[in-house]
Amino acid sequence: MRDARAADLPAVVALYADDELGSTREQPGEPLVEEYRRAFAAITDDPRTRLVVAEVDGEVVGTLQLSFLPHLVRRGGERAQVEAVRVASSQRGSGLGRELLTWAVDRARDRGCVLVQLTTDATRSDARRFYESLGFTASHVGMKLTL
Repeated sequence: MRDARAADLPAVVALYADDELGSTREQPGEPLVEEYRRAFAAITDDPRTRLVVAEVDGEVVGTLQLSFLPHLVRRGGERAQVEAVRVASSQRGSGLGRELLTWAVDRARDRGCVLVQLTTDATRSDARRFYESLGFTASHVGMKLTL
């Protein structure tokens, strides 16, 4: 696992697009739309956020975004937010997803976070089982408003 570089951006966007939901939302391919590059710059400029990639034989085959959120609740304990977890279809079932999430939880623990949270689309039953196998619990109902 390592922090993503600008050169990784096309591979990361391709990972986002490589599923049923992402295929309708994302625009992979070169040239990438400028919004991806602007978002990448904002992420890399933010000391509380990391875009991480996993490499196998020099190829980007996994990614996640890890953000650290200050809070007053839980006696002011910081929490880690995991987003946009993706593993290349060629690597699914290899344990790479488990490695990515274990890496993220370890970074949160090292930082002193009081919890790690994530959301998954309600239609992703396999993802939900995967997260539960890592000890995550569906303790809250997530809600979103698309703008």
